[in-house]
Amino acid sequence: MIRLILVVLVIIPATIYSGILMMWAVWRKSPNAVCVCHRQPRGWARVLLWCSGVDVVLENEGVIDADRPQILVANHASWYDVLALVGSMPGRTLFVAKKEIADVPVFGPALKACGHIFIDRKDRNRAVESLAEARRRLEEESPTIIMFPEGTRSATGDLQPFKKGAFVLGLQTGVDIVPAAIVGSREVMKKGSLLVRPGKITVRFGEPISVEGLTLESRSELTERAREALLQLQAEVAR
Repeated sequence: MIRLILVVLVIIPATIYSGILMMWAVWRKSPNAVCVCHRQPRGWARVLLWCSGVDVVLENEGVIDADRPQILVANHASWYDVLALVGSMPGRTLFVAKKEIADVPVFGPALKACGHIFIDRKDRNRAVESLAEARRRLEEESPTIIMFPEGTRSATGDLQPFKKGAFVLGLQTGVDIVPAAIVGSREVMKKGSLLVRPGKITVRFGEPISVEGLTLESRSELTERAREALLQLQAEVAR
């Protein structure tokens, strides 16, 4: 309970402060806007992780190439998955997140202004538009785009079926898919719970999956291949 109180006391001012700085940098077209949009969310996440007593350990992070576009697909069992990735991922990253996050006061609009992409899974046309925007950013800016292909947090921690959006995006752009297993976040905060426990979150990156030679007809095969790779990564961390 003490951890939860500390996080609540810190998250509101930290979120407002970071959001205002990001929006101000983008609004005035500061030459440092890209750096601000990268630095502020990272600092925000690290502060919240510190308040929660959570350490993040990266394994095989050398597969993340800051000079090439990549699509990272990760399992999702806790809000702390996002904090772990935001606070520790090397290079420039952009999230594809559910549209509800865009409604968070100050911080949601700031993330949108900084180029993060919000997707409405209930509206197919808008979802397609969001993926088209992600494609444009991959081609023009070469970031690592982070997606949670389960679509929502797993209540049990077990890996749920994958949606195909991330893999269609990879096939359309020719960008490698990088699986990443996040282990330990559910022990910090479970879905449906407000209790925060200190602990360790391990993020293990798998070898990039090339889409070279594949077509859109291969999307189901690619989706299942990535899911199997992620299951294997989870088992490796557990061992």
